[in-house]
Amino acid sequence: QVQLVESGGGLVQAGGSLRLSCAASGSIFSTNTMGWYRQAPGKKREFVASSTSAGYTNYADSVKGRFTLSRNNTVTAYLQMSSLKPEDTAVYYCYLYGRLTYWGQGTQVTVSS
Repeated sequence: QVQLVESGGGLVQAGGSLRLSCAASGSIFSTNTMGWYRQAPGKKREFVASSTSAGYTNYADSVKGRFTLSRNNTVTAYLQMSSLKPEDTAVYYCYLYGRLTYWGQGTQVTVSS
């Protein structure tokens, strides 16, 4: 079984920064994709960013230039969020896709105006 543990959410003023972490453990396929989705109240879950174990990274248009996803190995990922806006407020869910998709517990990010 695979577990993902997220950390790093919180409350920040508009223009501020936060860093999310996601650590995976268990039986993990070495070729995988890690990333984040987010879900704001009353809205569908939406893609934020992803990174493959080969180093290819992709971002939603809404966060390009403000968010940076990095990985230091095949099981740990970080999402550096800068120039945060109130519309970035959401629960952020880390995921890992190898043979199956696994999800973290979610972490709340709140950006005040």
